[in-house]
Amino acid sequence: MATGQEVKQEVALEGVVTGSVDLERAAKLAQAALVEPTPDLKRASTGQESETTDDEDWESESLYEDALDGAVGHVEVDKLGHPYEACTLEEAIAYRKRLRLVGDDQFIIETIEAKTITAKKLCTAFNIRPPAFLDGAPDVAYYRLLGLGITRELQKRVKLPQYNTIDDAVSLLKTSKNIIVLTGAGISTSLGIPDFRSKNTGFYSQLEHLGYTDPQEVFDIENFREDPSKFYSVAKDILPSTNRYSPTHAFIRLLQEKDKLLTNFTQNIDNLEGHAGIRPEKLIQCHGSFATASCLECKYKVKCEEIYKEIKAGQVARCGRCIRRLQPDKASGMKRKRSANGKSHSRQRRKGDHEDSTDEDDYDIAAAGVMKPDITFFGESLPSGFHERLCDHDRFMVDLVIVIGTSLKVAPVSEVVGFLPSHVPQMFISRDPCLHVDFDIEMLGDCDVVVAELCRRAGWELKHDMIPPAQQIDVELCEGYVSRFTFKAKVA
Repeated sequence: MATGQEVKQEVALEGVVTGSVDLERAAKLAQAALVEPTPDLKRASTGQESETTDDEDWESESLYEDALDGAVGHVEVDKLGHPYEACTLEEAIAYRKRLRLVGDDQFIIETIEAKTITAKKLCTAFNIRPPAFLDGAPDVAYYRLLGLGITRELQKRVKLPQYNTIDDAVSLLKTSKNIIVLTGAGISTSLGIPDFRSKNTGFYSQLEHLGYTDPQEVFDIENFREDPSKFYSVAKDILPSTNRYSPTHAFIRLLQEKDKLLTNFTQNIDNLEGHAGIRPEKLIQCHGSFATASCLECKYKVKCEEIYKEIKAGQVARCGRCIRRLQPDKASGMKRKRSANGKSHSRQRRKGDHEDSTDEDDYDIAAAGVMKPDITFFGESLPSGFHERLCDHDRFMVDLVIVIGTSLKVAPVSEVVGFLPSHVPQMFISRDPCLHVDFDIEMLGDCDVVVAELCRRAGWELKHDMIPPAQQIDVELCEGYVSRFTFKAKVA
């Protein structure tokens, strides 16, 4: 049994309600729950994460990441299949408005201290799904998660009330001159390229089916250095198989042609923006791309096409320059054997030892560096151009933000919308809503369908062979919302 002081410290630790809710009040509420936390709760409450810095990580590795998907409804089911009560949409809206009206301190007094609602249920008002590792824990265990939700809500950009309709969206497109377009995998899925996070169909989901307990391990830079074969065994599934680009790519190029595109910040690694004609000075590939590959040892850079053969075969690609440099004197008969992680040891080649193997299969390329496609892995910094362009240039010029085809879960790109000036209107186009950002206008559906309809209404000609002639789109306002719409192509 933990002491009251230990519980007080646990509740007050990093992320509980830092910068938002009164820590002393939160700690006082914890006095009644003197329960020894489970190992998972200890790890969560002490904030024990990896030692990499925020600048090095472009993904939040928090234990609570899955909880941020949101849960608003009457009764939800957690990952273990256990039902729990969640706030209705109307309740969630009311709680959020009340928080902004009275402030965090009074809000906690009226809710948690007054025991009008549990912290677990109140979390759902802020689009936080109670995580499985807290199942069965006392309500105090949800204080950190609730504090995260409250802090995030108060830091949110507030929706601009003057922008609500599709006509407003079209007007913004026509009048804006410096548009930031922030894109994700959803703009390429119509080409058969899977996104990463969609349940059942996303690339991470496919890796889970292959037995990976944490699919993101495949894209961890330290894991790649230790054993690149894990990445190369699946890389062919995300390798762009076509130079075709989607109607959404064509839409971004159209903005460029109309001299309206300030910058396209893309999280995609398929390099299709370049194929679509987006000029390099207008494009920031936040997570790198498959356009080039570099040797981890000598930094030699090549076009990625040069290692496509190895990628498609699921084999680790080695640096050609290193191989030439390390080619041993064949007369000596000495060759090095490489291990999985690229390290090598020497051995005498004996007569009869794998006579049928090729010279460059297991030998001769002993210390040759591994070629890594120039995509940004977990644990690597984003390209310097991302921060320079955003912080030193675009934030002072942007007059419209359009987010397309992304769930905005990957930091720091996910923080862009909150970093830009709050008076600049923001529009969202994707299949599913983004619950942790209050966009001014949300347009849900196939990205290609949405941009085609916007162009039609704007009187712009969007040319692409994937847009059916005389295509008709049904646009409907979502129930309970004033600025969220669904777009569906009519079936002929």
